[in-house]
Amino acid sequence: MSEIENRLRVVVAVPLQEEHCRLIEELEPRVELVRDHSLTHPMRGPADWSGDPEHVRTPEEQAMFDEMVDSADVLFGIPDVDPAALARTVAANPRLRWVMTTAAGGGSQVKAAGLEREALDRITFTTSAGVHGGPLAEFAVFGVIAGAKGLPRLLADQRDRTWPERWEMRQVDEMTVLVVGLGGIGAECARRFQVLGARVWGTTRSGEPVDGVDRLIPLDQLADAVGEVDAIVVTLPGTEHTHHLVGAEVLGAMKPGTILASVGRGTVIDEDALLAALDDGRIGFAALDVFEKEPLDPASPLWSHPRVLVSPHTAALSSREEERIARRFAENAARLLDDAPLRAVVDTVEFY
Repeated sequence: MSEIENRLRVVVAVPLQEEHCRLIEELEPRVELVRDHSLTHPMRGPADWSGDPEHVRTPEEQAMFDEMVDSADVLFGIPDVDPAALARTVAANPRLRWVMTTAAGGGSQVKAAGLEREALDRITFTTSAGVHGGPLAEFAVFGVIAGAKGLPRLLADQRDRTWPERWEMRQVDEMTVLVVGLGGIGAECARRFQVLGARVWGTTRSGEPVDGVDRLIPLDQLADAVGEVDAIVVTLPGTEHTHHLVGAEVLGAMKPGTILASVGRGTVIDEDALLAALDDGRIGFAALDVFEKEPLDPASPLWSHPRVLVSPHTAALSSREEERIARRFAENAARLLDDAPLRAVVDTVEFY
């Protein structure tokens, strides 16, 4: 393959700081990285890939942006993180080979584009899955510890200036923690809970062993296993098969006081069933970073429930996220150029 052929014309279709653009070029010199920072919506904070919604391109700027995007062999990001814009450029650009979504759950964005099977087979879609594993695993650990140490009770007593009789807190190293979903996030959760001394179980579809996991549970046996654990961490992506997987049957099988942390996709948990489980004490504490519909409805009882911690889908956010995703992109670019399998490829049947 000639030097010209062995290059990728990559268009940056979302805001990405120049230092991270240069990092990609440094890590993989065979990439021709095309960007125009004046045409992407400016970030409002770290990893704000869709950018400021109040920034509007002029018709001329939009035409320039579309022309730039349509010239790509590869896209860094779905244009403006907009599925409709992805559908437009896929139809306009038959040379497009690969699109990296900046979201770990980018499969849902690809699905929302409504692409034809020909396009789904022609283009490889990847996500940033695994990049957010560390921060999300830390939130899961925080959530389980908060439940084990009675954070709501501590805060209430502090607010009321109450000094109660001493009471026993739960110890993580005496707990069994079930990680529902042992992908990149789940594996990081398992590793951290093992270090804390917990017995770690995890659900699996493949049956392949995972470091730090003492027992593998087939996903279709989840309801049979939850009654034997002290805490559950949900990390699964949102698909048709995982929708409300943690529903009335699974929640009803839990023992009283089970701690729940949710860091995958909110659609995995049936929130009506969760509220019932919170009210009857089967769930003793829930730390939730994701919800069925976001932003969470101001009328949702989850906001004011005394044993719920609401995090506005922000646990994964890190000032280093952009650098990590840039490095992941450069690594996958090298894999593509060297005919090696790419990491975090979207399953275009189930879209995860």
